[in-house]
Amino acid sequence: MGLASGAARAAARSLVPASTRIAPQLSAGFVREVLERAIDGAGPFRGAAAQANARLRQADGDQAVAVSALIDGHVRVAGAQGFVTNLGGLVTAALTIPANVSGLALLQCHLVAAIAHLRGYDLEDRRVRNAVLTCLLGESVVTELARSGALPATPMGIATSPVHDVGLDERIAQEVTTELVGRVGGRRMATAVGRRIPLLGGGVGAVGDGWSTYRVGRYAERELRPHGPPAAGRPAG
Repeated sequence: MGLASGAARAAARSLVPASTRIAPQLSAGFVREVLERAIDGAGPFRGAAAQANARLRQADGDQAVAVSALIDGHVRVAGAQGFVTNLGGLVTAALTIPANVSGLALLQCHLVAAIAHLRGYDLEDRRVRNAVLTCLLGESVVTELARSGALPATPMGIATSPVHDVGLDERIAQEVTTELVGRVGGRRMATAVGRRIPLLGGGVGAVGDGWSTYRVGRYAERELRPHGPPAAGRPAG
């Protein structure tokens, strides 16, 4: 995993400056704003805790069933947005990469925050918010960053640390931005033929975003073990 993983992340980092020129919002600050919208909701978009509570009611209080339903629902939506934002292949990348990254970040933040709420974590706690973002990196990247010292712990360790490390906020947000841009931009380069076959790029985007969201959800499910009072006993916020 070492050399291949390191090379992949180096390539991802090379995409970030270009992406921020395309859309300045794709910076460390952008992912924090996306996280807030995912947790709090906006307009008709229901906040993470409210969505989690609704799934829990539908599951008759069974948290495992509610978590699975959340993951399945977010995977379907991620696949749909991945299809739409990847239809144009590389030709329209300058316009659709920012939209794809933003949509994927919003969905995955919403999913992980909802799982955290069900497991009893306080979404207003900045340590928990950092843990939510860290889950978006995925298990292999988190393991790599923890070994190198770039991260102090896994998402569970960050969420339950004795104090909030302010310096960690920017570091995690930048790592998440790098990872998301790398996933989306790297997929564009790998599927350049999609510009010649109209629906191929959309199909690859749908599968890629759906699979990425599934893996993030399952990682959060394993990593964020029950903590504090159950979600059913706390307000949605």
